[in-house]
Amino acid sequence: MSKTHPLDGAGLKALEQRLETDLAWLNLPARPWMPETAAPDGRALDVAIVGAGLSGLVAAAMLRLLGIVNVQVFDRAPQGREGPWVTFARMRTLRTPKQAAGIALGIPSLTFRAWFEAQFGSAAWEEMGLAPRTIWMDYMNWYRMVTRADVQNGSDITAIDPGDGGLVRLAAPGGDIYARRVVLATGLDGLGAPKLPDIARGFSKQRVVHGADLFDVNALAGKRVGVVGAGASAMDNAAAALEAGAVEAHLFVRRDDIPRIDKFTGVGSKGMSHGFIALPDGIKWAMMDMGDRHPVPPPRHSTLRVSRHDNAFFHVGSPILELDEGPAGLRVTTPKGHYALDFLIFATGFDVDFPARPELSLIAPHILTWGARMGPDRAAENPQLAKSPYLADDFSFVEKTPGACPGLSNISCFAYAAVPSHGKLTSGIPAASDGAERLAKGLIRSFFAEDAVHHLERFAMFDTPELLGDEWADADERQPLEDRG
Repeated sequence: MSKTHPLDGAGLKALEQRLETDLAWLNLPARPWMPETAAPDGRALDVAIVGAGLSGLVAAAMLRLLGIVNVQVFDRAPQGREGPWVTFARMRTLRTPKQAAGIALGIPSLTFRAWFEAQFGSAAWEEMGLAPRTIWMDYMNWYRMVTRADVQNGSDITAIDPGDGGLVRLAAPGGDIYARRVVLATGLDGLGAPKLPDIARGFSKQRVVHGADLFDVNALAGKRVGVVGAGASAMDNAAAALEAGAVEAHLFVRRDDIPRIDKFTGVGSKGMSHGFIALPDGIKWAMMDMGDRHPVPPPRHSTLRVSRHDNAFFHVGSPILELDEGPAGLRVTTPKGHYALDFLIFATGFDVDFPARPELSLIAPHILTWGARMGPDRAAENPQLAKSPYLADDFSFVEKTPGACPGLSNISCFAYAAVPSHGKLTSGIPAASDGAERLAKGLIRSFFAEDAVHHLERFAMFDTPELLGDEWADADERQPLEDRG
């Protein structure tokens, strides 16, 4: 058992007071230092963040701590529905260990643990295995409040115009938004869409869906359900269907076995978090390519959540060869036979697919990708990895043809697609603060260099004296010359 502490069960008001004290002791947030920038409709934002999920909130919080306060976050979802946690996620608990500091930015009173223990006590913390996903969303909502994120919900960004190197224009239903920098914090599908194989296209959503689609799980009661995939999402969807009363759940796994080894977690460390960025491109590519060939296994508890049901059936070595729909439902054909189903879920992940994101149409042709960086032969070895953007050290996009799109470097990818360039800083909870710090400090460097003349002028004009002139007296003036000998 852990020792109790003064905030154990004291409530959120007490924790929030402690957070204010912690920030004061750290002399945070830093005082604002950015110059104002004019825009066609008034003042431009310093940073516009697209996405108010985990990555967007931690990025906004870090920028504020470092003195950049003219920041707005935009999300198409209603407040409290950002990200996957209470929308399409169907796991009972997070997969990340509860002890992970995550988005706390190095501030103990901002951690999930502090938030949980202040409400429920340290004994409840010790009893909890993994964090329930809905409780995690409650924590995210609190985090948004106490970090004072300026979030505009219901704001669907429909176009991103990088301009000629000046301001970036974002088109939104409420009117254009201008910003010096734009951060895409749009999660797993931020540069694409849910990955759906061709064989699954053209069917009614009443029959065939992707695991990230919104559908009523309870409507699967009494249905024969199939799930394609062997990752965590596949297990979560199958388990949710069974718990809702599905009469059968069939998991179709293309490989001859379910993945068992998580290479990235096995070698995860602060060295990996901070050092991956310095690896040669060839080593980065080799590591990511190897990771793709050894995909992350589903958690043991998620798999057991499925297999405990007698009406759950695992089919390995069973890629979908044919998929047909008739009056009685679906007919799935694999190398091992035919299966009659009522509903089929493709838990097949997400894809980098620029054409699927019309808001990216003005920048997509100019983005340097890993395939272009590594050359056609290497790209052909892993076409999926080849589509990922090749990012600069500050998460900004790099031009495919230098000079063709000067404003591209004013846009950053702080989403899952950044992983091949930066490592696993944008792929979940554990290293989110490290990623936010790298992003924010990179933005600061670029801002400061861009505003060099402004800062030189401020330096030259500063004339507030430290001494007022009455602190000392000239000894020679106090003693007449003839009296010195």
